[in-house]
Amino acid sequence: MVLFLFLVIALVVVVGAVSLAVIGGGESGALADVAPERLTDPLPPDRPLRRADVDAVRFPMTLRGYHMDEVDDVLSRLGAELAERDARIAELEAALAGAQATAVAGPALFEGYEPRKTTEDTKGDDQ
Repeated sequence: MVLFLFLVIALVVVVGAVSLAVIGGGESGALADVAPERLTDPLPPDRPLRRADVDAVRFPMTLRGYHMDEVDDVLSRLGAELAERDARIAELEAALAGAQATAVAGPALFEGYEPRKTTEDTKGDDQ
């Protein structure tokens, strides 16, 4: 009988402690708000992504991890922007290579080149 009474008192103490912790009887106050169940897209649609944008992405948790469609959407957007940047880098590198080739050839590049005559130039020749 003493053991039963001891177990009942211990159970009441544990339930009371857990209740106080849940209600907010500790230093931290009330429990924090639950994160949204759907991703609110923090990626800006009106400008290219920056590292801070990618660092700010947080996916809401589900029972077995993350929502796959939300992760796929973000990864698709990142992949498209990376492909666009790669194409732009290749374009700029090609333009730079062309400018460097012109600078290396110098004035000798245009030797033997006759500029086309415009209609105004040909009118002056006829007179």
